Amino acid sequence: MSLGVLGILLVLGLVLAWRGARRTGVAVLLLALGTLWGVGYRPVPQRMLDGLQDGLSTQVSGTWAPRNAIILLGAGTTRVPDGTVEPSFYAFGRIARAAVVYQQCHASGNDCKLLVSGGDAVHSGRAEALVYSDLLAAMGVPRSDLMLESHSRSTWQNAQFSRPLLAAYHPQKLVLVTSGMHMRRALLYFGHFGMHPEPVRADLLRARKGWLPSSWNAMVFDLALHEYLGQLQFRYYNLTGKNPPPLPPLSLAPLPAAATTVAPARASSVPLPVQE
Repeated sequence: MSLGVLGILLVLGLVLAWRGARRTGVAVLLLALGTLWGVGYRPVPQRMLDGLQDGLSTQVSGTWAPRNAIILLGAGTTRVPDGTVEPSFYAFGRIARAAVVYQQCHASGNDCKLLVSGGDAVHSGRAEALVYSDLLAAMGVPRSDLMLESHSRSTWQNAQFSRPLLAAYHPQKLVLVTSGMHMRRALLYFGHFGMHPEPVRADLLRARKGWLPSSWNAMVFDLALHEYLGQLQFRYYNLTGKNPPPLPPLSLAPLPAAATTVAPARASSVPLPVQE
C-alpha cells in the first residue's frame, strides 16, 4: 500500500510540475521522498513492530491442564505448478510452532487438542485447515487430536467459528499460536467472543538496518499498518454498534465426572461485519 501511495505522489508531482505548477509539484515530490524514507528506513517500521510484538513469548507458561486446546490460525495457502495446495510462505512458522507446543502438551500426559482454524481465504481450492492438518500429521500430531475449522476467511471468523468447537471440547487451558505481529489483533477478536487464550508467538518480524530505504522495510510497514488499522476498525465497530455484543467468557471449569467425551460442534455461520 505504501509503495502505491508513493507512486501516486511521484506521478502527481511530475504532472503538476509539467503543467506549470512547479511549487506544488516540487512540494508533492518532496512529500513522496519523505514517504519513501519514512516507510523504507528502519526506525519507523521497527517502532510499529515493537508495539505489536513486544512481550510475546514462544513458550507456554505454567503447567498444562487436564484438557488443553491449542489454536493455530491460518496464514494462507499456495497452489503449486503440479496442482497441489501447500501452506503459504507465511504459514510454516505458525505450523511448526503449533506442532512444538502440541508435543510439549502431549508429553505432559494430559489431553491435548490442536484446533486448526482457516478456510480457503485465497481461493486456492482447499481450506487452510485441511492443508495444514496433512503437514501436522506428517510432523507427528495424531489426526485424532486435530480439530479442523475450515470455513473462516478472516481473523474475525477464526475467533467466531472456533468458539463453538472449543465449547464442545470444554478445555481448561487455551493457547493461541499465530505470528507475533498478528497476535494483538487476534487476541482482541478472540476476547470479543469470550476466549482469552495464552499467546504463543510463532515468529518475530524485524525491520532491516541500512543507509538507504529498502523494499523489505516498506513491506514490513504495510503489514504492521494493516494490523493497527484492524485494531482501529474493531474499536470503531464496537463504538458504533456494528459488532455483535461480546459473548460471555468460555467456561474453563473442569468437566463433570460423568462427562468423558464431547462431540465437536459445527462452526457457526451467522453473518457478521467483515473484519480481516
